Amino acid sequence: ILISLLISSCLKDDGINQPFVTYEPRTLGDGLSISTPTNENMDAISLNEIYNAVYVDKKLWSLRSLLVFRNDKLVSEAYLKSAEDITEKHLVWSCTKQVMGILSGIAIENGLIKDIQDPISDYFDAELSNHQDKNAITIRNLLTMQSGIDYNNDGVGGETDKMLRQIPDNSVDFILDKPIKATPGTTFHYNDGNPHLISALIQKMAGKPTDVWADEVLFSKIEMINYNWVRYKDGITLGGYGIETTPRELAKIALLVSNNGVYNGHQVVSSNWIKEMVLPQIEIQDSPYWFGYFWWIDKSREIQFMWGHGGQFAFIVPSKKLIVVMTSIPNTQGDYQLDANDALQVVERIKAVSW
Repeated sequence: ILISLLISSCLKDDGINQPFVTYEPRTLGDGLSISTPTNENMDAISLNEIYNAVYVDKKLWSLRSLLVFRNDKLVSEAYLKSAEDITEKHLVWSCTKQVMGILSGIAIENGLIKDIQDPISDYFDAELSNHQDKNAITIRNLLTMQSGIDYNNDGVGGETDKMLRQIPDNSVDFILDKPIKATPGTTFHYNDGNPHLISALIQKMAGKPTDVWADEVLFSKIEMINYNWVRYKDGITLGGYGIETTPRELAKIALLVSNNGVYNGHQVVSSNWIKEMVLPQIEIQDSPYWFGYFWWIDKSREIQFMWGHGGQFAFIVPSKKLIVVMTSIPNTQGDYQLDANDALQVVERIKAVSW
């Protein structure tokens, strides 16, 4: 019932797209460099045709924004539902996981984590006292969604549903209390429990909420200020979801990764970590995509991307020095969501007009 109400509310609020007028970016003083498609070796007329097509494509009905960056410069942007989305924050859901991937690398550099091959028992001594079956899980197992913990994201009554409704008092104990359904390191199982444990681990080692630490070591360094990041009621910053921000701010994370950890000439996170993070580490059965350290990879297209529930995406195309950000109505469910493959079709069209 709750999900149905959310969908109904979103549809009523958004209605149909506004008429497409222009993709010319606005200058907001938010640190982004602005350019034009022509100056960045893109076909401006063809790009305009792509935007027009996106506005009338029924498969993309839930799309809220489409931004294109070439050579680290914003060359086009449009907001299909509301012009206010340029600065209005919306949930990006599991794009939070990709942020946790970056923060894990910074945690290693700062000595909060010694090695991703470490078992979590090296860090969660008290937390694991009643969950000895989880002792062998490594940090890498969490980063690659191979912990083996039977945490269910889907449906009413699942673990994430209970977390969203804030039923458990202790979020870490709630996750660790789930049974082991596969030997750690053997089976990919995408869920919100693994990144939340990473957030809890970082928070414990940093001695402050993960979101506070993240602002010090990451967000402030990439000029990302227009965001919120929710903590669970036990004070632990949500690791699997919880960030709400704007498309332009989300793009700053992709720009950092696209430049191997460098932002505005400053090395924010190790280039070696970024390269390892977006390597195709895990082949996902019955899927065209691979998984790195909380990052998605389309190996055939050589595209790395952030992916949040409902259709929140930031695609990085290294061969073209291209970034495409697409955000959508955040609370759609099932077939109502913008699918990654449909979004990638748009990216392919933009890639084709980039020389």
